[in-house]
Amino acid sequence: MTYEEIEAILADWLQSMERRDAASLAARFSEDAIYTSMVAGTIRGRPAIEAMYRGWFTAFPEMVFEVESRLIDGARAAVLWSQQGRHLGEFVGIPATDRSFVLPGVFFMTFMEGKIVSLRSIYDFTGLLIQVGVLKAKPAL
Repeated sequence: MTYEEIEAILADWLQSMERRDAASLAARFSEDAIYTSMVAGTIRGRPAIEAMYRGWFTAFPEMVFEVESRLIDGARAAVLWSQQGRHLGEFVGIPATDRSFVLPGVFFMTFMEGKIVSLRSIYDFTGLLIQVGVLKAKPAL
């Protein structure tokens, strides 16, 4: 795939993220794509990926997603991002806390034949749990 093709897929994917459109996000993935994250583990296939996005958007319906930078190298891309919002719905068995959060992270993506074939999401899950009030921690001195 060309740089321009990957840029176009990322642009469409990011617009879908801004709209919190789980079906449109999942449509950017191949049928047998692999999505790996700290919370979801490794999930396979477009239906499971769509369900994962729906769960995230239910827990954080006001979420704002911002790309800080991205790097494309061949058929791969790294996207440095941050999200902010409030915990307003159930998330991994945790009832809504109505607390705000800022979550930094990165996606490592691989593309083939016009689709995302793999995505690995790395983010500060512990920091998210502290911000929404599930974990307690003393500030560093």
